[in-house]
Amino acid sequence: MNNNILIVEDDHYISNMINETLTKQGYNVTAVFDGEEALKVSDSHNFVLIILDLMLPKIDGMECLKIIRTKSMVPILIMSAKGEDVDKALGLGFGADDYISKPFSIIELVARVNAIIRRQAHYTKITDLNNESSNEIITIGDLTVDMNNFSVKKNNVDLKLTLKEFSILKLFISKPNQVFTKAQVYSLVWQDDYYGDENIINVHIRRLREKIEDEPSKPKYIKTLWGIGYKLGEVT
Repeated sequence: MNNNILIVEDDHYISNMINETLTKQGYNVTAVFDGEEALKVSDSHNFVLIILDLMLPKIDGMECLKIIRTKSMVPILIMSAKGEDVDKALGLGFGADDYISKPFSIIELVARVNAIIRRQAHYTKITDLNNESSNEIITIGDLTVDMNNFSVKKNNVDLKLTLKEFSILKLFISKPNQVFTKAQVYSLVWQDDYYGDENIINVHIRRLREKIEDEPSKPKYIKTLWGIGYKLGEVT
């Protein structure tokens, strides 16, 4: 079982603290201290998770995130000392799976790490099971969605959806008549308890719309029911 985690953090004290804690949890930890080294190591190793600080020398964390996402869907947990919602939203928009703000408790970090890896194992298991069965391909409007192989095409052009974006779309397609609250979306997609952080849901819905909608500001595939939640649009 892959238990390799990459820590990208230029503060040696924080890096060592995370390294020692996760090592005690049974993970195999690699630590690097700048963005340039992070990209080299991430290309040459197979990691189950990358913990990525945003403020890094040589190549900053946001740029690292964007580059890694062009090559890999490895889960990424970003760390931000700024504590600004815009940084968190931007990071998630570029494909991060979760974020944690500095200063943080080591207990919270371990909980987030375990949750991300648990969700990844859950999706991997589902994918393996689905690959053993016949494919289910759904056509809705201009979209062709392969429900089992995590792929979406629009007018026969492949869309690069993140795992979370695809999972949200699949949720709505699976139950086209149901309205989902943000809490339900988070619980079903993230497989975790919802603590009222709407920013995560908002960012993922916005990014998904930017990829699948003709006019993201006037969505037809994912409709908003103000004060309630979201549902699949009535698209033929």
